Amino acid sequence: MKIPKRFGVWGNTDKHTFWKLLPDIISWAEERELEVFLTTRIQNKMKDPQEFSYQVIESAEDFHKLDFLLALGGDGTMLSVARAVGDRNTPILGIHLGELGFLAEVNVDHMFEKMNQVALGEYIVQPRMALKSTVYNGGKPNTLYALNDVVIDRGKSHRMLVYKLQANNHVIASYKADGLVVSTPTGSTAYSLAAGGPIVVPTVSIMVVAPICPHSLTLRPIVIPDDQILKISFPIDHDDGIALAVDGQICEELGHGSTVEIQAAEYTIKMIGFPGTNYFQTLRKKMGWGTRGEG
Repeated sequence: MKIPKRFGVWGNTDKHTFWKLLPDIISWAEERELEVFLTTRIQNKMKDPQEFSYQVIESAEDFHKLDFLLALGGDGTMLSVARAVGDRNTPILGIHLGELGFLAEVNVDHMFEKMNQVALGEYIVQPRMALKSTVYNGGKPNTLYALNDVVIDRGKSHRMLVYKLQANNHVIASYKADGLVVSTPTGSTAYSLAAGGPIVVPTVSIMVVAPICPHSLTLRPIVIPDDQILKISFPIDHDDGIALAVDGQICEELGHGSTVEIQAAEYTIKMIGFPGTNYFQTLRKKMGWGTRGEG
């Protein structure tokens, strides 16, 4: 793979571990003559912004200047950086700082070992499917992108909703449920899994639709090809409102007559991985997949 000359740092600045690691990351870059770019958020929260030598990521277009982006935090950090990078194709190396980070490839203990591999070009780039959701909620349509999932649920209401789901204008089903989760393969191990959806290998390009607590034994999660456009509408007006969440981070309340269209995004998110990485081993280690309980 390409040997990098410059990289960016994106991090969860609320974590003490991030600030503890930042000086070591910059020193590591200086030793390898790599140019470092920091986000404006990091710069603004630094106690002494002049302490280190670095460039600043002024806007999302600056991602084009980077050979890779180092993202330090948890899964929420990975989701936010993926949306920020969008279609700019900057590879992301995730470092999880907490106890469990499923999206981040590397933990802190092996961080510099893996960064050395990247510096030598000994890495692979894995494309991850993203979702494009177009929300028609009165006024101008709003387009939002997700790496994990788009969730539509009853919000603050205590009543179930009625949903109509179509794929390329063909009716799939009408659901009476607490909500619907539409996920990518990457998101199949998140909310979709909790709703009974299947685990999908991230390199597969499909969408999973999983109902949340459906009021029927016959409605189960369904897998849809990535060439389909899903349309979700609401045959019955719900006075208590309907909530939409993108990757659990961007939220919007849907009004009467709203519809949501979801399809594969025009681009993929590039994630840095390493030769010999085994997705199923990661599932077993981080989620206990395939293991039997004790007792």
